[in-house]
Amino acid sequence: MPAAPPLAYPSAPPLGMPAGGVDLRRGLSTALVVLFSVMLPALVFVLVARGDQYGVIGDILDGGLLTTGEHFRELEDADDVYTTAVLISFFILVALAVLWAVWFRRLRLNAEVFAPGQHRFGSGWAAGSWFTPVVNLWFPKQIANDIWRASSPQGPHNVRRGLLNGWWVTWIVAGAANFIGTIRYNTLRSKMESADYNPTYAKVKSDIEELHDILALDMFATVVLIAAAILALLLVRQITAMQEQRASLPPQPGGAAPYGAPAAPYGTPAAPYGTPAAPYGTPPPYGPPGPTGPADQPYPPYGHG
Repeated sequence: MPAAPPLAYPSAPPLGMPAGGVDLRRGLSTALVVLFSVMLPALVFVLVARGDQYGVIGDILDGGLLTTGEHFRELEDADDVYTTAVLISFFILVALAVLWAVWFRRLRLNAEVFAPGQHRFGSGWAAGSWFTPVVNLWFPKQIANDIWRASSPQGPHNVRRGLLNGWWVTWIVAGAANFIGTIRYNTLRSKMESADYNPTYAKVKSDIEELHDILALDMFATVVLIAAAILALLLVRQITAMQEQRASLPPQPGGAAPYGAPAAPYGTPAAPYGTPAAPYGTPPPYGPPGPTGPADQPYPPYGHG
């Protein structure tokens, strides 16, 4: 008599987790969707305010630097509006950052239940990597890749990461453009506000043109950040749905083999997806050994990226 199929994750849950060890409560994801929905108009406000500054500087350049009292009033008003927009978006961003880190760590804990022992980083890095300089340029994406593959209802080998990759690319581009613009702006402002700044007409024109270019770069960064926020909102909805579907399924065949391991012969039954990986050094049940390497250097479970 054939054995009954395994239930979906019947293992005892960790303390404070719902039955099955998978936390599918929607409170965090719903709060993130709401915050992103509020953040989008705030970013549009920032973009419009920056555009007003860009327009006033452009009018000054078009007039041959012959500024009038009206130009100064317009520039001051545009600066005040921009400052207000940035403050609003900053407070929303702080709330988003904290909530995102907590939510991302929960995804990682759920993914560990789906694919135990198949992740490159611990659950602590799922939250901490976002706030750690330098490593936040690639650790979060690698963690997200592992979560995405472990949460795929179709199994780890049938994963489409277009949404995930699009969100990460826009996020990195927006951050890089904003960083470059901020450095250029602060450098130019320090120079123009220094006590020994006594430029010629040509130098003043050059500096104002540079300021105009910096504002254009900042507007570009804001547009890309808006795109990243839209993709992040869609990502929250998508990964939430994926983990809910994944938790309703039994362990799946075709779990991820270590990167570089030989393919199984045709007809060889695959281990259930979600089964912990065998310790490094265990002989494979088929085929020749994989590529050789240092004895203490296991292959990453999901490959590179």
